Amino acid sequence: MYDYIIVGGGIVGLSVAMALSDKFPGTKLAIIEKEEKLASHQTGHNSGVIHSGIYYTPGSLKARLAKEGNESMVAFCELHQIPYEQCGKVIVATSESERLLLDNLYQKGIRNGLQIRKINRNELLELEPHVQGLEAIHVPMAGIVNYQSVCEVIGTIIRNRGGEIFLNSEAKEIKELEDEVIVETNHQVLRGGMLINCAGLQSDRIAKLTGYKLDMKIVPFRGEYYQLAPDKKYLVKNLIYPVPNPNFPFLGVHFTRMIDGTIDVGPNAVLNLDREGYKKVSFKLQDAAETLTYLGFWKLASTYMKEGINEMVRSFYKKKFVESVQILIPSIEGKDLIPGPTGIRAQALRDDGTLVDDFYIINGKRSVHVCNAPSPAATASIEIGKEVVNMLSSYKVTS
Repeated sequence: MYDYIIVGGGIVGLSVAMALSDKFPGTKLAIIEKEEKLASHQTGHNSGVIHSGIYYTPGSLKARLAKEGNESMVAFCELHQIPYEQCGKVIVATSESERLLLDNLYQKGIRNGLQIRKINRNELLELEPHVQGLEAIHVPMAGIVNYQSVCEVIGTIIRNRGGEIFLNSEAKEIKELEDEVIVETNHQVLRGGMLINCAGLQSDRIAKLTGYKLDMKIVPFRGEYYQLAPDKKYLVKNLIYPVPNPNFPFLGVHFTRMIDGTIDVGPNAVLNLDREGYKKVSFKLQDAAETLTYLGFWKLASTYMKEGINEMVRSFYKKKFVESVQILIPSIEGKDLIPGPTGIRAQALRDDGTLVDDFYIINGKRSVHVCNAPSPAATASIEIGKEVVNMLSSYKVTS
């Protein structure tokens, strides 16, 4: 009998487990992960950015936990000697029409308590000599890390504290009873006092399996990256972002220096018909059917039709992708970009067609469900873990 059973071995599930063992030493906990290794999906395909929290609505969970998470992630990496770097980033306005948007973003960052500054073209060129821009926001606390390395350390901490991690174990049936939760996987049956759902791309299904009807569904968006050819890496020093399009809920094509020195360029954002498929041709009938028969998706599609088509075009035509890259760095040519990694964003979408903009955590009877934790969840993961533990404080759990 466990005190807590956590579904999902990504960075959020691991951070919840660590937070539980911090607050309740000796607690009996189990993590079940359906893949053969931890951090196989969103965490393992993450851009590796330690975000600042500049983009998020003041007062939201994302804004608060990203800022606090930036600090706690850096502290965690320092404590455990995980390679990281607070290299900073610039958010660049490339046209007069973007200056007002840049100022709005700057004001949002100030309201979120960030130490940021507006810089002119000359100051921008000192930081990123090859960028074309009129002005920018410099965000010095943004950084880079390998989140899989973070997960390996957290996994070791959990095991050293007596926690158990079951790999290749997929939840098949969940019973939430009056005094316990029973989780049946493909390999074992686990009994616990509480269930914590951190299943990411499958989080809505785990909530449904536990007996909860949600007013949202996870819709997967594939983010495709290129990498700068090795002889062109000098073009990017650190992190370079465009001003976000206020009419589209993604950040646009940007440049990310990874902790291993490679430069990722992207992503685009296209609908994926396989929640865990990382190729353009990936298709899973159940996933495709759930999305394409979901009224909320079609309402979203009608709202962002133009932007969605542009993303699809950039996915299949490299020339169009290159054109978007050249807005920030005009000297980059098609031959300078080589195919890079792909990630999938688990985005919660409501029945009315609106995207769930904030982290979305649901309290059940003997369960808590983290049902929307896309970026900046990796940055905020340690703080999300603490947040979930605080939500559990009203429950009395005994083995």
